[in-house]
Amino acid sequence: IYLAVAIDLFGPCKGPIKVIAKGATIKAPPELAKFKKDCWITIMLVDKLTMIGGIFDGQGQATWKTKNCLDTTTTCPLPVNLKLHKITGSVFRDMTSINSKHFHIAIMASDNNRFDNLVIDAPGNSANTDGIHTAKLNGLNITNATIRTGDDCISFGDGSKNVYVLKSTCGPGHGFGIGSLGKYPNEEPVKGIYIRNCTLIGTTNGVRIKSWAAMHPGVASDIHFEDIIMNNVQNPILIDQEYCPYNKCKKGAGPSKVQLSNLTFRKIRGTSATQVAVKLSCSQGLPCDNVEVADINLKFKGGTTTSECSNAITKVVGQNVPVICPAISPP
Repeated sequence: IYLAVAIDLFGPCKGPIKVIAKGATIKAPPELAKFKKDCWITIMLVDKLTMIGGIFDGQGQATWKTKNCLDTTTTCPLPVNLKLHKITGSVFRDMTSINSKHFHIAIMASDNNRFDNLVIDAPGNSANTDGIHTAKLNGLNITNATIRTGDDCISFGDGSKNVYVLKSTCGPGHGFGIGSLGKYPNEEPVKGIYIRNCTLIGTTNGVRIKSWAAMHPGVASDIHFEDIIMNNVQNPILIDQEYCPYNKCKKGAGPSKVQLSNLTFRKIRGTSATQVAVKLSCSQGLPCDNVEVADINLKFKGGTTTSECSNAITKVVGQNVPVICPAISPP
């Protein structure tokens, strides 16, 4: 067991690097005052890194109730367990992140990387402990991840492109979330997100796309959820383009300015903890375009499941439970 205040690996480096931490547990100090920046472990400007094994314990229990981190409209000063910035062609395998003070892993401005057999663990009531957060990257494969946390298991921020999540489990947590989008000006498009053959257990959302009401323009397209098992999940399928936490939106300011298109929800089955199992709440100003809903089978212990839709141009395929609400006609 090792205690480390900060770990930095900054490139550029002349050749491939291998870091093996099998059998080691590395702990961060529990005291927030010992951190001078927003991350504990930082890897930056490195190509062809292979990192294998290790348990990385953020010891974040005392920080999860930090006041301004519970308000998503302010900046949270807490450190991320592992921050990856401008890395390419790298592999992270058999690693465990527990009890992060903030996000467990944040990967940004990085291309063509892999996460294999990761375990991410924090209590379901640990605020802002997203498992993996992506932004402004192109090419990421996440396979065989087990994520238990207090926020999104995986959150996809602006500029996330060509991300594949395969054979992974989420729960507890807030599910797999695209966004929130449209919070800031000049956000980059989200394109090519594929989540397949995954299981969600007891999460507060299943697969969700969210954008802020009445904020800034944005685009998200080619987002596909397929072969997903829901086990007692609230809001299994959710598009929320009226996202406005803490009532921070200006009343009556207008609909979301984020355009969603080419979305697929296919072969999603299991049990819903809420009667409304499918909710597609799209922007009145920019209706969701080309939303395919196919072969859904979601059951609710308290009765039959239902669906709600607004401003969504949908294509309904196969037999679906619940019955999917009728499509609106394209303009």
